[in-house]
Formats: sequence, C-alpha cells, structure tokens
Amino acid sequence: MADNTSERVVVRFAGDSGDGMQLTGERFASSTAIFGNDLATLPDFPAEIRAPQGTIPGVSSFQIHFAGHDILTPGDRPDVLVVMNPAALRANLKDLRSGGVIIANSDEFSKRNLQKAGYSANPLEDDSLDGYQIHPVAMTSLTEGAVAPAGVGKKDASRCKNMFALGLLSWMYHRPVEHTEKFLRTKFAKAPTVAEANVLALHAGWNYGETIESSVARVEIPPAQLPPGKYRQITGNIALAYGIVAAGRCTRMPVVLGSYPITPASSILHELSKHKNFGITTIQAEDEIAAVGAALGASYGGALGVTTTSGPGLALKAETIGLAVMTELPLIIVDVQRGGPSTGLPTKTEQADLLQAFCGRNGESPVAVLAPSSPADCFDTALEAARIALTYRTPVIILSDGMIANGSEPWRIPDAETLPEFSAGFATAPNASDGSGDFWPYRRDPTSLARDWAIPGTPGLEHRIGGLEKADGKGGISYDPENHDTMVRLRQAKIEGIAVPDLEVDDPTGDADVLVLGWGSTLGPIGAGCRRVRRRGLSVAQAHLRSLNPMPANLGDVLNSYERVIVPEMNLGQLSMILRAKFLIDIVPYTKVSGMPFKAEEVEQMLLDHMTPEYHKAGVK
Repeated sequence: MADNTSERVVVRFAGDSGDGMQLTGERFASSTAIFGNDLATLPDFPAEIRAPQGTIPGVSSFQIHFAGHDILTPGDRPDVLVVMNPAALRANLKDLRSGGVIIANSDEFSKRNLQKAGYSANPLEDDSLDGYQIHPVAMTSLTEGAVAPAGVGKKDASRCKNMFALGLLSWMYHRPVEHTEKFLRTKFAKAPTVAEANVLALHAGWNYGETIESSVARVEIPPAQLPPGKYRQITGNIALAYGIVAAGRCTRMPVVLGSYPITPASSILHELSKHKNFGITTIQAEDEIAAVGAALGASYGGALGVTTTSGPGLALKAETIGLAVMTELPLIIVDVQRGGPSTGLPTKTEQADLLQAFCGRNGESPVAVLAPSSPADCFDTALEAARIALTYRTPVIILSDGMIANGSEPWRIPDAETLPEFSAGFATAPNASDGSGDFWPYRRDPTSLARDWAIPGTPGLEHRIGGLEKADGKGGISYDPENHDTMVRLRQAKIEGIAVPDLEVDDPTGDADVLVLGWGSTLGPIGAGCRRVRRRGLSVAQAHLRSLNPMPANLGDVLNSYERVIVPEMNLGQLSMILRAKFLIDIVPYTKVSGMPFKAEEVEQMLLDHMTPEYHKAGVK
C-alpha cells in the first residue's frame, strides 16, 4: 500500500440511525484533535426518531474536515464516504466528490436492503459507481468473527461494526486508538464483555488495513500550526454550558438553569446538571413556560437566571421574557435555532428566529441579542451575555443554531485567571433622592440606565416589582401616560446604550467594493468562500456580527463605505430587512432554508456572480 501526504481531507460516516455513526464520528474527531489537526465537524441526524431500519429517512451521518492548517468549515464534499448500508450510499453519494473513495459494508448490501434503498441492482457490482474508488469490506461478518472471544451475543457483536469502521479509518489516517480504547472501557464499564467486544472490533478494523491486500492508501495529514496552548475538541452546546459555568465563577453568583428538554438544546441542560460543585442548579421543568419562570424567579432572588430552548420554545417563553423586560432583571435565554415554523425540522439547522428574538413580545420590549459564530465562540458569547445581563439588568437572547450546537472544533482552554470579573452590584442601602430613607427599585445608574437590584429580604430595601408599568424611580404602579412614555423610552435607550465592540472588517487589499456581512454560524462558509474568491485575484471584504442588538456603533459607516453589501443567512432575509430599515441601504440578501448550512462553494459562486464585471475585467476564467 502506498502512503501519501495531504493537507486536508473530508470524511463522512453514514449508516442507519442504529449503526452508531455519531459515536464513530465523534471518536474519530477526538483522536484527530489529539493528533493535532485543525478540524470542523457536521453531524446530520435523521428527522424521524425511529425510521424503518435500512431506509433513506433513517440515515444518520457525521462529516469531519481535518487539515494541517486552519480550516473554517466541515467541508463541502467528502473525499471519503463510509457507508454501512445501501440507503446510506444512496442518500450521500450525490455529495461525494468525483473520484472519491467509497468504503462500503458489503454484508449489508442484501437484496432486501437494496430494495429498501430503491436499488434494482447492487451498485457495488454493476459498474454504476465508475468514477469512484470502491472498497467493499465485509464489516459485519469480519466484526462478528473478531469479537467472538469476548463471548457477546450475535446482536451485540454485530453492533460493534462501527468500531471496525473506526479502526480502519484510524489506520488510513494514522489516528491513535488508545484514547478510544480507554473511552470504550469507561463507557461500558458495567458491561465489560461489551467493552471488550468493541475494543476487539476497533483493533480488527486497524489490523484489516494493515494486512489485507487492498488498494486503500494510507494518508498522512500533518498537525496544524495552532497558537500555543492546551486544546480540546468541543461542541457549541458544551462550550455554552462551560461559558455559563465560567460566568457564575466570574460573578461569584449562583447560577440557576430552568429548562425543558428540546432538540437541539437539550445537551446544555445535560452538561450543566453535572456541575453542581460550581454552584449550578438545574431544574428540568414541566414545560417551557415553567422553565423560564423558574429562571426569572431565580434572578429576582439574586442568582444568574438562565433558560435554554429551541425555536417553538422561545415563542412559549415570550411573555416571561417580557416580564423580565418590565422588571428589568438579568436573564440569559439560549435559543438553539432549528428549522421551523412550529416543531418544523428538529434535527436541522436554520437562522430564522432572528425577528422573533427582536420583536417576538407584546409592547415595546427590547432585549439584547447575541449570536456566537462557531462552537468555540459559544464560551465567550456566554460570558458576554452574562456581562450585559448583569450590567444593564436586561434579558439577553443568545441565538445559536443546530450547526454550532452539534458541530465541533478545537478549543484553546482559557486560563481561568485571565477570565474577566464582573459583579452583580447589588443594592446595599436605601437610595431615595428625597431624603425619605426609602429604597426606590427603579432608580437608575446614569451611565448604564440599569436600575438598582436588591435581593428580596434585605433589611431596609423592601420593595415590590411586577408586570404592570412602574413609576420612574420609585417603582410604584403607574398608569400615568407621560410616565409610560418615559419608561418605554428609558428601556429602549438602555438597550441602545449597551457597550459593544466596533465591527472589524477583513479587507486585505483595502480596495474591495463588495462587503459580505454575516452573523452566527455562517462565519465559516463565508470565510472559506471569500478565501477562494481572493485566490482568484479578486478583492472582497468580510465582516461578521456577534452583537445583533444593539449593533456596533460603526456599522452604518462600514456599510456605507462599500458599493455593495451582501448578507448570506439561513432564512429568507431577516437581517437584511433589519439593516435596510435601520440604515436605508440596499442590502443584497443571499438566503438558504434547506435545513443544511451554506457550502463554501455556494458562497464562492454567489460572489463570482455578483462580481461579474470585476471577474471578467481580471481576465480570470
């Protein structure tokens, strides 16, 4: 067998939802991170909880892009496709690059399974896959033979075939297997025979690559030159959970998470429930309304209240978020967006909750809105959300999405000593300006416009708050028209006055006419698309928004400095509409609502289409 060196490769594992493709991909990604490559992953879950076995609706896949240099996306098209049955082949073949490698579990290409996938003949044998490198491997039978010494039953033995596939791919790309072996023995500690079977299957796959006479080539991807530090692989949801834990530590406040399980946000609840030792209290409520109510109640009591959800759950929390606006209490709401409306596409990604985050409450009800741009950025975004929520006494909505939540990348673990410190700044003494010695709960800091926040039960600071309009300063219930006008404008001014960093623009040549502006998870595809266009000799500028409300103070000047501004987003143009209304600029939307993220090649082609005059002027073919 020949050994080759490559700078990058994209591998996709695909199989039935019961074949363990997510575990296989995650373990491969983990060993890749340990090896030192840069990486990005894209898990794709079937929409149906339990589709009929061997059918296309039940196909689950995990794609990983890893390289010896920095990368921005999980890759457009796989170079290697591992398929565990015919349905997985049929569902994913259209994405495989021309000449790509197919490693197929030939044992599962039975007549019945072929029919389930809609094949009239075996594609591994009828030359229909000419143009690809096909490697049929009898994974099921080889696995069953390899794990026989463990003494597991036939069903458990067959289930280990995903570890066989992992072992073979680990051999192909020089990935270490020791950590996966340790992981398996820990995961199946209560079932040692199952653990042993999985380990045997893992090594059998590796040894198959070593010994079989095959044309499969080993490929070496050198480690990436990343900034020095200690790294780990992390998903967006785990990074958000860690960011929330860090926020509690930085503020020295207890954190209370009120949550109702919902895809794809649930793993934040699962992770935070493990960290009671850091002062984290998790409440799995009976519904979304109770969950956000518990979080807001915790904030009223002096904790940092957090609630997590996804699309339809955010709608159910709307009234309580409005209550948080009226009571002017800190509250962090994490919305991991998915395809909608209603229950929509629970396992697919979208960015279509932006207008809901902006406007989805009754009355004038402004809140701060942030959007992380990558899995690792979720950690910093959670800290920033806590800073804003506590400093300005306001709800903050974090708009993550399915791609960020489930995707992963290397994360440089920060030094805890370098994390920012900020305090709740609780009121400790009466503050009335009339000399009465009373506590006025709506007396404000003149800079932040945040009201004083007193923990209930503090002697001398007794007060009431609620959902009815408050009198400016004293906080009593007020139906005075002028007071209502004043309070509405004060709450709006408070949000508009939140300090956020200026927008930075990546414009290497300084002569670009076109600016691509993104938000959230589109950062990677936009960045990769811009790189490709620049390699063609064309100039394009790129900028990305984390703070969506308020927007950076220099945003208007940035937008006005380019002839054309293009906004790619996974909705029908929600940010484009906001920017048009706010800055009176003819924004060009570029939208996608397929439930899948942009590909770099899509962004590249879009830019070439919009830069046609420059494209031909440069003489590039």
